Amino acid sequence: AILIIAAGTGEFEAGISKDGQTREHALLAFTLGVRQLIVAINKMDTTKWSEERFNEIVKETSNFIKKVGYNPKQVAFVPISGWHGDNMLEESSNMPWYKGWTKETKGGPVKGKTLLEAIDA
Repeated sequence: AILIIAAGTGEFEAGISKDGQTREHALLAFTLGVRQLIVAINKMDTTKWSEERFNEIVKETSNFIKKVGYNPKQVAFVPISGWHGDNMLEESSNMPWYKGWTKETKGGPVKGKTLLEAIDA
């Protein structure tokens, strides 16, 4: 499953709140047996491509998906902008700080930069 999280101020906080849809969708996916998860942090353009905002969202999201039952080390976190296409199919030049994602698999660690690579992993 791909959990798409809005990076915008207030949007992320609403989604991850006690009754938020982000939290609910992660729980539903796990409850329905979906064990592979990708977290796409969208609307990075609205945060001016902020590394700090990305890291804050990764930290908060890791905490709550762990409580649901996912292992954050097995999840790729990808900062994207669907509107501009950043990090969707090709690496974005707008986020030079982003070194890519790494996730643990049975076959060892897998690395990538884009959402497409995370889907293929």
